[in-house]
Amino acid sequence: MTQSISDLEQDIEQTRARLDQTIDRIQDRLSPASIVDEMLGTMRQSPMSGLYDGALAAVRRNPVPVMLIAAGVGWLLHRMSEDARRRRHIEATARSAESVPVLNDGAARVYDPDRPTDHPAADAIASPHSARI
Repeated sequence: MTQSISDLEQDIEQTRARLDQTIDRIQDRLSPASIVDEMLGTMRQSPMSGLYDGALAAVRRNPVPVMLIAAGVGWLLHRMSEDARRRRHIEATARSAESVPVLNDGAARVYDPDRPTDHPAADAIASPHSARI
């Protein structure tokens, strides 16, 4: 029976060691440098592999600043597309406003507390009393 307990303990230790190796491999694959390496993996076969290796070395030396720069560029592109969309909306609104006929082509009326209120019915009747300067 002691033989089987020691076998079980040894089996458990081997399982733990394999699990530790698996966790280490997963952590290595999820590092920022590894993710960039996988994303740009096809660049190694291209004629510009020297540029790729230099960029990858920079990412490995400074992963956080590179990710911040990438986030900044992404934010800039997002804002530029948002501004372009807003500009297109404003232009479309202006074009549709040009096609709408102007209903009130007279001067804007300003409220003056010293003048009596003009009534639309009074404006329709052409009488000498309604003429004001």
